[in-house]
Amino acid sequence: MSEPLPLAGIRVVEFSHMVMGPTCGLVLADLGAEVIKVEPPGPGDRTRALTSSGTGFFAAFNRNKKSVQLDTADAAEREVLLRLIDTADVVVENFRPGALDARGLGYDALSQRNPRLVYCSLKGFLRGPYEHRTALDEVVQMMSGLAVMTGPPGRPLRAGAPVNDMMGGMFGAIAVLAALRQRDGTGGEGTGRGQHVQSGLFENAAFLVSTHMLQQAITGVAPPPMPAGGRAWGVYDVFNAADGAQIFIGVVTERQWQIFTAALGAPALLDSAYATNTERARARPTLIPLVQSILGQRPVAELEELCERAGLPFARINAPGDLLDDPHLNAEGGMLPLLLPDGRPTRVPALPIQFGEDRLGVRRGLPQPGEHTAEIRAELSAEPPPRPDRG
Repeated sequence: MSEPLPLAGIRVVEFSHMVMGPTCGLVLADLGAEVIKVEPPGPGDRTRALTSSGTGFFAAFNRNKKSVQLDTADAAEREVLLRLIDTADVVVENFRPGALDARGLGYDALSQRNPRLVYCSLKGFLRGPYEHRTALDEVVQMMSGLAVMTGPPGRPLRAGAPVNDMMGGMFGAIAVLAALRQRDGTGGEGTGRGQHVQSGLFENAAFLVSTHMLQQAITGVAPPPMPAGGRAWGVYDVFNAADGAQIFIGVVTERQWQIFTAALGAPALLDSAYATNTERARARPTLIPLVQSILGQRPVAELEELCERAGLPFARINAPGDLLDDPHLNAEGGMLPLLLPDGRPTRVPALPIQFGEDRLGVRRGLPQPGEHTAEIRAELSAEPPPRPDRG
C-alpha cells in the first residue's frame, strides 16, 4: 500500500499455534501491526513440524511476523516476556483455559502491569457450561450440525478446510480492532484502557449454520443435508462437459432462465413444466438430466464462454492447487510471493480485502524459530523510551 498501513505502530504479542490463533495474528500483521510470535525453545512452534493435512498450516498463517523464543517456565525468561508485554498493545493466545494464568500471563495479571492491553483469547467455547471442554474444528462442526449439512444423509462430514479455526481467528481480530477503537477513541474520547476479548469455535460454527436454524424455525421442518436437500432454484448444480471437465451453473432468476434457454437454443427447455422457478425447482428430477444432456455436448471452455457472455453464475470445478495459477488471483495482488522454510518459492492467497486500489502484501517472510530473539532482547535491555499515549 502507498499509504501507511492501518495498524502501523500497534505491537502484538502472539502466543499461539495451529490455526485459530495464528489466523488472528496474521490478520493483524497483514494490516500493519508488529506481531511478535512467542515460540518455545528448540524447534519452536510444533505446528512447524506437522505433516499430512497440517503441512501447510505454519506457512499459511505466519508471514509478516517476528519470532522470539522464550521459555515461559523459566523465571528469568518469563521476566523478559513480561517486559515485552509491557510494551505491547495486544496479546493473542489460543491455549487451553487457565494455561497462561498459571504462569502469571493471564489477562488479570498482565492488565495490572499494562492497563492499556487488549488481551484476545481464542477458545473452543465462550462462557457457559462447555467452556472448559477441549475443542477442535472437527468437534464443533459435529456439535453444530455443520457436518450434518455438509455430508450426505447419515454420513456427517467435516468441511474441506479448517473453516471454524480460520473464521474464529478472524472474529478474534475483529474484536481486537473494536477494543483498540474503544480504548483509543477519537478526540480524547477513548477509555484509555484495554480489555479481555474472546472468540469461540463452537459459537462460530453456530453462526455458520444460522441460516439452517432459521429455515427450521420458519418452516417447522429440519433442513435436509445439502447433498440431498431440495434446491430453491431449478438449475443450480454441477454438470459434466463433453471433455470430462465439470462446471457449476446457477440460474436463479426468471431473467437468467430466459437468457439461459436462449443461449442454449434447446426447445425442450421451453416446456411449460419449467415456466417458473417454483415449477423448475419442483421438476428438478427431470430438469437436471435434461440440462445435463444438453450441456454434455459442449466442452467446458465453450460453456464458460456462454455463461460469461450471458452474465450467468458459473464456476469450473477446481482443486485447491489449481488456484496457484489462477489468472484472476495472480493479476492484481491476490496471490503473494512466499518462500517456504526450505527456501523454495511459492504463492499464497492474500487477505480477501482491498483498500482503494491496494491489496495488503508481504513485508517479511516466514520467520525462522527465534529469528528475532536477539533484536527484541536488545530493545528491552535498552533504556525504555516513554510509552506514547495513543488515547
